[in-house]
Amino acid sequence: MTTLARRRRRDRLTVLSFMAPVLLGLLVFLVYPLVASVYFSFTTFDLVNAPRWVGLRNWEHLFQDPNVRTAAGNTLWLVAVLVPARMLGALTTGMLLARFKRGAGLYRTLFYLPALAPPVAATLAFVFLFKPGTGPVNSLLADIGVQGPLWFNSPDWAKPSLVLLGLWGIGDLMIIFLAALLDVPKEQYEAASLDGANAAHQFRYVTLPNIAPVVLFAAVTGVIQTLQYFTQAAVAASVASGQATTGGGISSTFGYPEGSTFTYPLWLYVAGFRYGALGYANTLAVVLFVVAAAVTVVLLRRFRSFL
Repeated sequence: MTTLARRRRRDRLTVLSFMAPVLLGLLVFLVYPLVASVYFSFTTFDLVNAPRWVGLRNWEHLFQDPNVRTAAGNTLWLVAVLVPARMLGALTTGMLLARFKRGAGLYRTLFYLPALAPPVAATLAFVFLFKPGTGPVNSLLADIGVQGPLWFNSPDWAKPSLVLLGLWGIGDLMIIFLAALLDVPKEQYEAASLDGANAAHQFRYVTLPNIAPVVLFAAVTGVIQTLQYFTQAAVAASVASGQATTGGGISSTFGYPEGSTFTYPLWLYVAGFRYGALGYANTLAVVLFVVAAAVTVVLLRRFRSFL
């Protein structure tokens, strides 16, 4: 072995030694759980008895389970509505704040503060504010002669109410968009203005191309987070139903009212920890991972065509 070859080998081993903690962490906390979930999806077990191989039984039941159709439908509705709504709201708010000169720090802080509220506390506050009978929102609507809906107690309004909750907490996404907007070169706006471009043209051909990576990041992370939508739906259903309990009790209120807030992760939780069907729950988890990965790949490959 030549001196150059030995040096390259030593350099590679050095780099590998620095990467070893990260690689070990990925193997233990990512690769192994994924492989184990795939294996357990072909078994039945309950943390008491040893896993028993059942082949494709869990997968066959998955396509026949009516709860999966309900939960998947609600989750896809949230993905289709909540993700674009949050992105549009955060982008619009960021564009407004980018124009502020005086008091910009104060306004940015005020818009960002809701994002700091814990999800459980924020959901509890929203259910109280939108309480049909005595909530402040419906009371204000009644003062101007408008009859407010039932909000979280209505199957038609429960998911839109969760969307309003998501829009209230757009501060985290707004900050990211704001940073990208402030980084757009002003020279490009000046050049576009000299060419006769109006505000809409400047947004389409100057702003959007410059912030495209941030838009893609917001879309990918938003879809993944919404596919895992759990806490807000669980707490809202529990409180709105009047049974704010925890553990096994809260699972009996999932989906209130009439299954309208019953998301896919909620059914995964119920199947695994209420009914003890952990093998079937792993099947649900594997499907969720595959869907999230597929959507991410599609967005990464096709995103430019939407701009």
